[in-house]
Amino acid sequence: MPALVPELSVSDIAASRRFYCDVLGFAVRYERPEEGFAYLAFGPAELMLDQIGEGRDWITGPLVPPLGRGVNFQIEVTEIDPICTRIEAAGIDLFQPIETRTYRTARDQVTQRQFCVQDPDGYLLRFCERV
Repeated sequence: MPALVPELSVSDIAASRRFYCDVLGFAVRYERPEEGFAYLAFGPAELMLDQIGEGRDWITGPLVPPLGRGVNFQIEVTEIDPICTRIEAAGIDLFQPIETRTYRTARDQVTQRQFCVQDPDGYLLRFCERV
């Protein structure tokens, strides 16, 4: 298990599971349906989904859609085009279309193709591939 795995509070675990697995291509590593919980992975990227009001709620304040405002989760993949194609086939709009960006790092710079999409609760996911 990675040292950091975000756990997203979701309003409908079934809808979120369909989005992450059927559309984006995540796989279920394990789940606890009786608690509304699923642990997902996309290659080395991992995250947890937790149904609001089911298992343990780690809610620190009012949840007003879209959830996750102020954060985006970058997920590095080998190819973004197949993911983007599945998203478009599902009739889901991209939050940020595919673009190529170069970012300065501590030692040099990195160039990546990327796009952003929101999940059913509004969490912002940024898929990128290095170029």
